[in-house]
Formats: sequence, structure tokens, C-alpha cells
Amino acid sequence: MYFDTHAHYDSGAFHTDRMEVLASMPAHGVELIVNPGCDLDSSRTAVSLAEAFDHVYAAVGVHPSDCDTWSDEVEEELRTLSAHPKVKAIGEIGLDYYWKDNAPAQTQKEVFHRQMKLAREVGLPVIVHDRDAHGDCLEVVRQYPGVTGVYHCYSGSVEDARTLVKLGWMISFTGVVTYQNARKSLEVIKALPMECLMIETDSPYLAPEPFRGKRNDSAYVHLVAETIARVKGVTLEEVARMTTENGRRFYHIELEGALR
Repeated sequence: MYFDTHAHYDSGAFHTDRMEVLASMPAHGVELIVNPGCDLDSSRTAVSLAEAFDHVYAAVGVHPSDCDTWSDEVEEELRTLSAHPKVKAIGEIGLDYYWKDNAPAQTQKEVFHRQMKLAREVGLPVIVHDRDAHGDCLEVVRQYPGVTGVYHCYSGSVEDARTLVKLGWMISFTGVVTYQNARKSLEVIKALPMECLMIETDSPYLAPEPFRGKRNDSAYVHLVAETIARVKGVTLEEVARMTTENGRRFYHIELEGALR
């Protein structure tokens, strides 16, 4: 059984069959799913989906590409949502300097700081999005030693990954690791201990080979695990077991709270 630790079923890509797809996942061997929010509306939807399915959990937060929606009122509602028993993290938060129409870097950093402080206040881990902002992201993270988290869809260096692991953070990988140009990600996987690795789809985005370019969903997360098994020289069953245990531990999801 697999744990897809990051999938956006609130996305419009699932508008026609969202509930059916989610209901089908245990039959595909997917035991657990975490749906992070990207703004207030998607955070609300994430909580609603978590309420609808035993195997789905939520995170709430504002993505760097949506940080121009930030306000004190948004922060207050995120604080309220974070108290829900199926909300397991603050996220997806962070920095994204790739898209030029995103808010200025300083605005992104201010919103990132506010959400790191919120996570510290409510005692939840964070899910960090870092795209073309490795130095600034790490600088912010270092300022909150009491907050742990996961870098999702990791794209940084081996050196930065080792730094994050020393700080108690997790590293998560998507279907990108199956692409031909994934050399750097494979180097990170090889260098890190299994105890700090998680897997995800980032659905509906980043479908793995041979489905690249199509809508992604959690049924494909095993292809990420297969790549990690090959790189680490272990069995697929071992990767599935370890990454599920890692995800449970990180999100504080007890065994009795999931499907057998």
C-alpha cells in the first residue's frame, strides 16, 4: 500500500469525477492521501474532501503563486481550519521565483514567514514549495527551528537536502524522477537515507512516464516508488513500506486512522 503525500484533488482537472477517483484509490493500493490547499478556497475544499473519505487528509495554506490573496482575514480562517482533526499540516507554502507574474519576492517571503509563524503557533508541520528560490527558502526555514516540514517535489541540490535532513525535515519526490532529465533528483535519492524520503504525485500535475502530459492521479504513485527502489537497490515493497511509515510519522497519522 502507498501513501500519496501530496495531491490536489481540489483542482478543476477533477471537476467531472473527483469523488469517483478518490473512492477508487484503495483498490489501486493507495492507502492514504494528503490534499494541500493553495489558497483559502482550495484549503476549504481540502478539508471537505478529508471529511468525505477516511483515507484522505488535508493541509491548509496559501501557495506562493497565490500570496497576493493573503490578508489578516485569510490567516484567521487558516488558523481556524488548522484545528480540524484531519488537517495535518500548513501548506502548500513557500517561494516561487520561476513565474514572472507572481508577486514580488519580498511579498512572497512575508507571506511565507506569516505561515511559518502560524505553523509554529498551532503545532503543525509545513509543506514547502521551492522553485528557483533555494537560497531564500532555506534562509526562511532556518529561522524557525521549532517548525519541521517537507520540501515537496524536491528540485534542490544534494547539499541542501542534507542540510534539511539535519534540521529534521523530509524530502518528497514526484513523477519527475521518472523523466530522462531527472539526474539531479536521482542523485539526491541515492545520497539520502530512506528514513527521510516520501513520495507524492502532485496530481493532477507531473504525471510520471509513460503518462507524462496526461492528468495525473494517485494511482500512478507506485511509479515514483519503483524509481526510488531501483536507485536505492531495494525492493518495491520496502520502498512502499518505508515511505508510508515516513508519511504517517511526519503527518501524525495513526494506523487505526487508515484503511487496512
